[in-house]
Formats: sequence, C-alpha cells, structure tokens
Amino acid sequence: MKTVLIISTSPRKGGNSEILADAFAKGAREAGHQAEKICLYDKSISFCKGCLVCQKTQRCVIRDDADVIARKMKNADVLVFATPIYYYEMCGQMKTMLDRANPLFPSDYAFRDIYLLASAAENEESAVDGAVSGLNGWIACFDKTSLKGVVRGVGATNPGDILRNATALEAARRMGRSV
Repeated sequence: MKTVLIISTSPRKGGNSEILADAFAKGAREAGHQAEKICLYDKSISFCKGCLVCQKTQRCVIRDDADVIARKMKNADVLVFATPIYYYEMCGQMKTMLDRANPLFPSDYAFRDIYLLASAAENEESAVDGAVSGLNGWIACFDKTSLKGVVRGVGATNPGDILRNATALEAARRMGRSV
C-alpha cells in the first residue's frame, strides 16, 4: 500500500481540476492505496521569502498551511498535483506551493512518482504544456523522482464541464489505480 497525497491547487471549490483529483483518489483507493486530498482554496499560504533557512533546517520559517502541507509531501510515496490552467500555465496557487516546498530539497523525502491533473478551457491538449514544463522544472531538483503521468482535461470552461469529458475522468481514475 502506498500513501498518495493529492494537492488540489484550484482557488475554486469543486472546480474541474478538483473533480479530476477526486477521480484519481477513487482509483488509488480502488487499488488499495491510502489517498489524501488537500485543497488549497481554504488554506493560508504565503509567498516564499527566498531566505533559504529551510535548506539548513528542512522547515520553512513561515508557519502557515504550506509548512504543514510540505511536511506531508515529504512522507508521501506519491504526489499528485491538480491544477486549472491559467494563461497556459499552472495556477499561481500551485506555483506558490511548489516554491514553499523548498524545505524538501535537502531532505530524505519519500516520494518517487509524481502526477499532474490539469483542466483547461482550451480544446487543445497543448494548452497544458506550460504546466507540464513548470512541474518538470520542480521535479528536476529531486533526483529520485519523475513525472509518471499527466491527464489533460481540456474543453472545461465552466465549473463541472469536466464531467462531460469521460476520457479525462477515466484516465485520472485509471492513473490512480496504477500508482
């Protein structure tokens, strides 16, 4: 059994990327894994100060929800990020959380596999490429990890639109089962 931490980064409760996160969690649980979903829409997360104290202490000097989430990230076997696509990139909340996970860099982190679930208003799957590139930049700093899969939930403009994309929902569930 693996511990799967799903971080839903959308500022919108019940948004399309969160629905993808729920499908992934369902698949992971079906496969017998422990899946926890954390939503950032109700969290207090400040920007990284760039002080680098965390590189010595392995803990951020800012004591907010990002500090708690980063510590959970450290112990998870699998990390999953769900994001809406804003201007062909991950949402700002996801980028801020990745920045605040800097204490993990010098640590003995458990995670090896990372997944990205993205929803985009655009119909082209290439709309997600910027978010994939951005996440790969973060992953490159962690030698023991790799991006194992991406779900591109395109054509989802309004809340709930992703429910009409059975292909993306099934891909997220199947990906969750495969961890």
